[in-house]
Amino acid sequence: MIRIVTTPRLESLEYASRTAREHVREVAGSANEAFGEHVRELYAVTDRAERAEATTDEVGAILKRAMEELAAAQQELLLKDIEIRRLREELEGELVEGQTLTLLSHYGEPHTVYASREEAEADTATQGVPTDAWVPASGRPAPDVRWRCEAFICDAASNGFRRVFMTSPEPVGGAA
Repeated sequence: MIRIVTTPRLESLEYASRTAREHVREVAGSANEAFGEHVRELYAVTDRAERAEATTDEVGAILKRAMEELAAAQQELLLKDIEIRRLREELEGELVEGQTLTLLSHYGEPHTVYASREEAEADTATQGVPTDAWVPASGRPAPDVRWRCEAFICDAASNGFRRVFMTSPEPVGGAA
């Protein structure tokens, strides 16, 4: 089939072609513009997501540290509660006739009071005081002895404690 094309028809086709090209350019420009906007939005969303992830990691680390500190504080609180109960029991306990306490003195000055000599030796050994450095109460003057331990016993008559081993009193002014 042969078709004869006339000049007005060619001009009409050229006009339609230019119009179509112009429309293609406009649509391509709009598409490029929309694509650019989408890419910018994608970068912005990606950046926000990365910042949110970093913040989440930081918050997670802070929360972990806070939970560890809370656990340690709870453990410390529990230990203090146990110690308070023990001290209350001791405080509420009555003096028992014959109950003893041990006083550790350093050059005659009171240093620490313990429930027993064994507790005194165990505690001071942790502080570097050798157990052979201890001297029981004797006739030597207290200020002359570096470490000295003395036992005291509950005496209901005096409403307190008295020394277990009493030194013999020296005569006053040579009196016998």
